[in-house]
Amino acid sequence: MTTLLHLDASARAGRSDLQPHGSHTRRLSHRFVQQWLQQRPGDQVSVRDVGLNPPSPVSGAWIHAAFTAPSSRQDWMHKVLAESDALVDEILAADILVLGVPMYNFNVPAQFKSWIDNIVRVGRTFGFDRNRQGEPYWPMLKDANKRAVVLSSRGDYGYGAGQRSAAMNHVEPSTRSALAYIGVSELHSIAIEYDEFGDDRLAASIAAAETEVDTLISRMIRDTR
Repeated sequence: MTTLLHLDASARAGRSDLQPHGSHTRRLSHRFVQQWLQQRPGDQVSVRDVGLNPPSPVSGAWIHAAFTAPSSRQDWMHKVLAESDALVDEILAADILVLGVPMYNFNVPAQFKSWIDNIVRVGRTFGFDRNRQGEPYWPMLKDANKRAVVLSSRGDYGYGAGQRSAAMNHVEPSTRSALAYIGVSELHSIAIEYDEFGDDRLAASIAAAETEVDTLISRMIRDTR
């Protein structure tokens, strides 16, 4: 059995296939999960909506607690880290991360960045030992064979590799870096573009992205067996 973590980071509550101003990323993430379950109905899905219920941002108290050895933590430290622990536990339980992450001003939404900051945790998802030979940091999830899918959307166009605005795209690169740091190195990405144009190009981009989602699912399911 495979477990999917379905995470949405859009500030928009609805989906663009149901509402005129709904979220494209929610549309794609919903499609991914539903298509997956149609082919593998016995698999499990956990849901996390950081777009509408953002995690608390990292604070000085959080940093103090996270970098204190678990055996030395005081009660308040455990309370400060409780939300982060829950978010990390979801990742540990998941085999595939299905991440709906729109582009906001060339980067990920603040809500999603708070999630990243909470799950990149010393002692839980990455290790650190200043006395370790060579690299003092290491990814703790490296051997867990976890995979990630980033489903994004952009108001403009040309943010793909080698295209006109590729250097301004910090969504997939920053997400890839953070997840690889903890050991999730296999990442697939699909995006809808032309949202601000709202014309036939947007419709074509949506159709292409949905086709890509379906193709990716077939390939990932084949690799899962």
